[in-house]
Amino acid sequence: MLQVKQLTAIRDERILFESLSFTVNCGELVQVEGRNGTGKTTLLRIIAGLGDRDDGDVLWNDESVESNREAFHQDLLFLGHQTGVKRELTAYENLRFHLSVHSKIKHSKDAIYNALIKVGLAGREDVPAGQLSAGQQRRVALARLWLSDHKLWILDEPLTAIDKQGVKVLESLFLEHADKGGIVMLTTHQDMFADNLKLRKIKLGN
Repeated sequence: MLQVKQLTAIRDERILFESLSFTVNCGELVQVEGRNGTGKTTLLRIIAGLGDRDDGDVLWNDESVESNREAFHQDLLFLGHQTGVKRELTAYENLRFHLSVHSKIKHSKDAIYNALIKVGLAGREDVPAGQLSAGQQRRVALARLWLSDHKLWILDEPLTAIDKQGVKVLESLFLEHADKGGIVMLTTHQDMFADNLKLRKIKLGN
């Protein structure tokens, strides 16, 4: 369970949000909405422990993420605007490296290749990431989701440069993760999960 308690963020003397509180339970999909500049990315980064807050606290399983950072990060997969893809490594090597650092599960070579196929990179697995387009590099980062054993996914605009079929594939994956008791918290400008009761929205700003 994720709890945000009385969270306040001020940037350049402007209050983005103040005394924001909500709880996200296992098995939920949460979309953070709001106009540009209302603090969506700031909120996700604070929750992930990558941004400073001016007041309030974030709890994971009833413990402050600040005082229990290591255990929290073992349960967290964060994908932000920066893909974290190493340009000198191939798509396959990027995933293998990521798993060696962040996963407790040993995945087979076939599992890694299958994840790349899922994001439309069949035939590009052994191409250095620096030779891939920005959209393809983002797909390499998204492939981590198919290999993730993390309970909490925090995703900032994961659908950027993804076509309609790719969006459907990701929708299915997010729902599957929630069905298994995971949590997906994301921002997106695309319409997703139409009329799906699992989706809850949190709106920032007026």
